[in-house]
Amino acid sequence: MAAKKKTDKGARPVAADLRSMSVEELRGKLAEQRQELMTARFKHAAAQLEKTSELKAMRKQVARIETVLNEKEQRA
Repeated sequence: MAAKKKTDKGARPVAADLRSMSVEELRGKLAEQRQELMTARFKHAAAQLEKTSELKAMRKQVARIETVLNEKEQRA
């Protein structure tokens, strides 16, 4: 089995960390992540983004936050 890459957990919270946050915190985090993604897209379009793989990681993080937020809203 291939070994998983170690990433900096401080930069991107995993789903378990997101589930421990409140709905208001998640909404704030979602807005922040969307802003970062938009900035990265602009940089990519202007050929200033060095790590283009970050775009995919950012999209996944936005989806992860939205999923946890939807789970919490469904329970309420």
